[in-house]
Amino acid sequence: MFTLITLYSTIIPISLYVSIEMIKFIQCTQFINNDLHMYHAESNTPALARTSNLNEELGQVEYIFSDKTGTLTRNLMEFFKCSIGGEMYGTGITEIEKGGAERAGVRIDGDEDKRSAAAVHEKGFNFDDARIMRGAWRNESNPEACKEFFRCLALCHTVLPEGEETPEKISYQAASPDEAALVAAAKNFGFFFYRRTPTTVIVRESHVERMGSIQDVQYEILNVLEFNSTRKRQSVVCRFPNGRLVLYCKGADNVIYERLADGNHVMKKTSREHLEQFGSAGLRTLCLAYRDLSREQYESWNEKFIQAKSSLRDRDKKLDEVAELIEKDLILIGCTAIEDKLQEGVPACIETLSAAGIKIWVLTGDKMETAINIAYACSLVNNDMKQFIISSETDAIREVEDRGDPVEIARIIKDSVKQSLKSYHEEAQHSLISTPGRKLALIIDGKCLMYALDPTLRVDLLGLSLICHSVVCCRVSPLQKAQVTSLVKKGARKITLSIGDGANDVSMIQAAHVGIGISGQEGMQAVMASDFAIAQFRYLTDLLLVHGRWSYLRLCKVITYFFYKNLTFTLTQFWFTFQTGFSGQRFYDDWFQSLYNVIFTALPVIIVGLFDKDVNASLSKKYPQLYQEGIRNSFFKWRVIAVWAFFAFYQSIVFYYFTAAASQHGHGSSGKILGLWDVSTMAFTCVVVTVNLRLLMACNSITRWHYFSVAGSIAAWFLFIFIYSAIMTSFDRQENEYFVIYVLMSTFFFYLTLLLVPIIALFGDFLYLSIQRWLFPYNYQIIQEMHKDDPHEYSMIQLPERSHLSPEEARSYAISMLPRETSKHTGFAFDSPGYESFFASQQGVGVPHKPWDVARRASMKKQRQQPQRSERS
Repeated sequence: MFTLITLYSTIIPISLYVSIEMIKFIQCTQFINNDLHMYHAESNTPALARTSNLNEELGQVEYIFSDKTGTLTRNLMEFFKCSIGGEMYGTGITEIEKGGAERAGVRIDGDEDKRSAAAVHEKGFNFDDARIMRGAWRNESNPEACKEFFRCLALCHTVLPEGEETPEKISYQAASPDEAALVAAAKNFGFFFYRRTPTTVIVRESHVERMGSIQDVQYEILNVLEFNSTRKRQSVVCRFPNGRLVLYCKGADNVIYERLADGNHVMKKTSREHLEQFGSAGLRTLCLAYRDLSREQYESWNEKFIQAKSSLRDRDKKLDEVAELIEKDLILIGCTAIEDKLQEGVPACIETLSAAGIKIWVLTGDKMETAINIAYACSLVNNDMKQFIISSETDAIREVEDRGDPVEIARIIKDSVKQSLKSYHEEAQHSLISTPGRKLALIIDGKCLMYALDPTLRVDLLGLSLICHSVVCCRVSPLQKAQVTSLVKKGARKITLSIGDGANDVSMIQAAHVGIGISGQEGMQAVMASDFAIAQFRYLTDLLLVHGRWSYLRLCKVITYFFYKNLTFTLTQFWFTFQTGFSGQRFYDDWFQSLYNVIFTALPVIIVGLFDKDVNASLSKKYPQLYQEGIRNSFFKWRVIAVWAFFAFYQSIVFYYFTAAASQHGHGSSGKILGLWDVSTMAFTCVVVTVNLRLLMACNSITRWHYFSVAGSIAAWFLFIFIYSAIMTSFDRQENEYFVIYVLMSTFFFYLTLLLVPIIALFGDFLYLSIQRWLFPYNYQIIQEMHKDDPHEYSMIQLPERSHLSPEEARSYAISMLPRETSKHTGFAFDSPGYESFFASQQGVGVPHKPWDVARRASMKKQRQQPQRSERS
């Protein structure tokens, strides 16, 4: 019985794993890594596949979780506007404001011609308002507030200056572009930070004592309370030359407002309105505040700070607790607004991905107004969508927060979130029934999200968010990003993808099925933690809709074909066991069984896994709806596997019973009847020929490599059997295969069977494929018919003028972009090489002559000469 079971071990071969790993590896190293459509010339950054295990999942992604800063935007921060002491400064117009005006039907002309003489535009600073430039702030109604504002910018940071100590040549190395932009702003406002020591910061202050005066002031930095994703703020304690002790603090508006001293309600309200205006313009905002400290207060607090800093257990937690003791009763100075422009092609990319059935979530640390306007700018949210907003910035919650009772605040916010989730979920379901085509969007801030992720509300949050087409989460921490990603990954059980560019996105990238890192301005942490790395968000279109979809289709075809060919081979052995009483007698020779998957059918399936494609790259992006077949897993359902299994069952019957029945009255040239090994060799020959031809029928595009692999596999079988049958040694068992193929080829039975059996076996497949294509076509088959007569589209991408390619690389690139001869077999086939030298001469690129070019021209020359000779004769 055990011997009988081992005969069926070939149904799941080891070569399946080897072939798939080989295909995936080549797909990554040769196709994804070398795709010039995902090459960023400005930064000389190609796409990079850091793993080859997730190729097919790129073609099944349904949810994308994206960071905003550096992912959707360029992460090139510019100080754009500010509010000081309740007065707004800055006259520029952002791209988001222009886009909003265009949506409202209002045209805004460029403001370049309207800029004042005091306007300055340099790296990190793009500001225009003569009221506070070049010392004019001294004439404002609040000069002391301006002075504190500028000093806070110049002192509250961890920036390192580099280069010459002059405003024109100095450069700043900062942990984030925001900090560099704020320090650059302080420099342009007349507070030039140019030197740092371990305990001091030296600032060259202009116009402080009197107009036109310049003095170098040395500030002693006593303590630095660093920024982290939990605190969302940064503080420094510094001592002025006159002995004054000041705590400067900058951070997110909600964090700073919670720690402000009572009073000055008018300025708080005005600054909050300014923050909302900045957010509506798509600007990143920070609040600045300060607090004067007495010597006794500082020394008492500093002792606790030193103890916490020297602690060996829970050091970070204790430092945060100590920071809370001093970061209170702050006085609001003002707020800053920094512009971070969208990356090129982001709106078009998001529209394409949305059309492909992918739902995009943006998880950002920015305030809600900024996130919403960025979402509008990149086409993630539009006015046609029904929006559900869950925010902690309501009047009821603000009243409770003003009373300062944390228990009551938590209870009120949780009840509000619970009620909103329930009512919005019911409203969303009703909207789907009443207006099925309308899209929904959910917008929630980090404070509400913290309570929504509670185990008691998590199901409600998941149910509402899965109904929505777009989700925007604002003011979220890195931990919340990972929690949201894990919630959808486990709750929806769909393929998820996270994309980010900074260290704060690492947890989100690792929580998703597929992690994408963008090699941007914030280091390589995200890239090192990712599965794939790209330079721009827009490259997701090529990565998912082209490479991902092709990889999914190819691997589905490879696996189902492997299952089919091995089931066909094994079932012929199974039918033979009925003749032997299940005794364990083998039908095939051991070498046949061993080499079937290794040599005789190995190469064609690898070629299909590498080169098969249903439509070309441009059509894949032109019809993003094709991607939905991968989301639905249309090509690896039980129905598809059952069809392959049915035809494997049918063909195995044909192979065994047709050859067995046809050989009953057959005999060799010597008059001997055909035996077991004659029949099994004949059946194996039919199996090898048929399964290789069946693979050609399953191909969407056929190249010379397909013909070479199929013909080579069949030829390899005949070469093997000729040699194997001609050799006999003392170690052979029962002289099984000695001279068998020569006996068979001497009979008419061999040639008739080799012709008819594959035709009969493949007739059912041909009939099924014809009916399926004409009556129940897949989407890609419809696109194939629509474009079957189109010429092959080549993306003639011109090399940028400021390209970093070497002359040799540029020449290779130009050669790769030359048109080639289109395959004659189908309208959507791969390209066969040829005529490169002709097209190269047309393009002015030198290319060596290829052998097939020379051979073709020679053959064409002979054809032209033959009619001339006939005319002479």
